[in-house]
Amino acid sequence: MAHQPPSERDPDERRPGDELPSAVRPTERRETPLERADRNFIELLQELRVTQTGVQILFAFLLSLAFTPRFPDLDSVQRATYITTLLLAVLSSMLLTAPAALHRRLFQQGAKPQIVAVSSHLAQIGMGVLAFALTGSVLLVVDVVAGRLEGILAGAATLVVCLGLWGLVPLLMKRAGGRNPDDS
Repeated sequence: MAHQPPSERDPDERRPGDELPSAVRPTERRETPLERADRNFIELLQELRVTQTGVQILFAFLLSLAFTPRFPDLDSVQRATYITTLLLAVLSSMLLTAPAALHRRLFQQGAKPQIVAVSSHLAQIGMGVLAFALTGSVLLVVDVVAGRLEGILAGAATLVVCLGLWGLVPLLMKRAGGRNPDDS
């Protein structure tokens, strides 16, 4: 085979040292739809492992609060914040563990692409609920320790940071770099 410039070769024929400009790098993966679904589900589960650990720690913290000596001293707003935050943490945990349950219930039934799609939506909703659970937790703790105004400000800052990191940053990256559907 005659020596071809790197941009004209099949991507698998690249030789060591061949660097393709980004404009001619291959953008598609060579995988079947089922392989893509398997890869996407594995990636989603890896992401959920990280998230679930945080939710479990938050949930354990919230459960233990009710058994502390200072808990009876909470006022009605703090108690409402506590209950709401606890329920948000529970809902977040349910949403973030639902993909595993969904996969288990539909295992080997040929539904992997649908499982991935639904699981991705459940995870996104779970992250949104988690942002509110984190906000409520910070609000409650700072309210008890430093005061109501400080709690509200700290809770608002927590929500803004979550929305920024989990919503705005991905949106800006998507706009800046475009999106390859095979990368998701």
